[in-house]
Amino acid sequence: MTREAGVALAELRVDGGAAVMDFLCRFQADQLGVVVRRPAFAETTGLGAAFLAGLAEGVWSSTEEIAKTWQLDAEFEPNPVRAESDTLYEGWTRAVERSRGWAP
Repeated sequence: MTREAGVALAELRVDGGAAVMDFLCRFQADQLGVVVRRPAFAETTGLGAAFLAGLAEGVWSSTEEIAKTWQLDAEFEPNPVRAESDTLYEGWTRAVERSRGWAP
């Protein structure tokens, strides 16, 4: 992702249903080697629409004002031992291979 974008990833902010799983957040932090941050309010799709409507109607004056409403729920630091992260990744790739072809 960073190679294609040409931008180094400083952190990853996650949201949505899968973001409530601590294991997934830790796994992502380990694999990407960056801090993963989860907001207190994880379902942000509807919230984003509300923010845009609020901007249009003058409830908020700027996107900077909206950004200040973001609150941290949890932060996941990457495992400094890369070998452990690599082992987890190998297990994940084996699980993906085993799951291929289960559904028509």
